[in-house]
Amino acid sequence: MAEFTEALTQKHIAMIAAQPVFFVATAAAGGRINLSPKGYDAFRVLSPTRVAYLDLGGSGNETHAHLAADGRITVMFCNFQQPALILRIYGRGRPVLPQDADWAEVAEHFTLLPGTRQIFDIAVESVQTSCGWGVPLMTLEAERGTLTKYHRQTDPEAWEAKTASRTRSIDGLPTRATDRYIGGEDA
Repeated sequence: MAEFTEALTQKHIAMIAAQPVFFVATAAAGGRINLSPKGYDAFRVLSPTRVAYLDLGGSGNETHAHLAADGRITVMFCNFQQPALILRIYGRGRPVLPQDADWAEVAEHFTLLPGTRQIFDIAVESVQTSCGWGVPLMTLEAERGTLTKYHRQTDPEAWEAKTASRTRSIDGLPTRATDRYIGGEDA
């Protein structure tokens, strides 16, 4: 049932574009496995062998820490409509922060949202599709506006101070903090 390819096909890209949610998994040696759901219009296919997603500030920064330590990442999409399908992108990723030299090149593919912390740039190593017959049929009611509303209402200096103090993952791995607040006026 599972099929592997070395890159995304046009059929894969169309399926990805139709999904309102995706899941990201990372790990580093000796640490916890991190698995996060992602919403908003935050995922881009930059080429058949390169994808990226916009990351907003949240409760932690595990993906950043894991990618800095190890680089491995899996992104999973489930088609909650017809036809049933699960698509996994296996690759190596890296965080790109607003202060990085290549920020403008990567960020130009996105509409920045309030609270944008970084963009994860991922080199696709392989793509796996499988049946998805066990995934339920569901419809999207609406995006939650809570996270972007929170960031839009946050004091920029307080946000930057909080972000600057988060330099370790829950397992103690180092992270780099963004050097600027991207809020309502910037996003």
